[in-house]
Amino acid sequence: MSETLRAIALEYDGENAPTVTATGEGAIAEEIIRVAQEHGVPLREDVMLAALLSELELGEEIPPLLYRVIAEVIAYAYIVSGKMPVIKDKA
Repeated sequence: MSETLRAIALEYDGENAPTVTATGEGAIAEEIIRVAQEHGVPLREDVMLAALLSELELGEEIPPLLYRVIAEVIAYAYIVSGKMPVIKDKA
């Protein structure tokens, strides 16, 4: 038996914790993935992380327990996009 397709979209503004902007299973997950691909958003498959993130509500920030793994996902997205993060001056 295969896992149910699940997709979660996150938004990260570079200052605050990333937030959940879309989540769904099955046909909704397929649509989230389609829209992401259409807009050139990098995708990363991680069944366990998706299961954890699917417990969050829309607009909810990721919990501190997931900061490191989400930081790795964000770094991955930058690398595969050929982009570099903008470092903001705190002064």
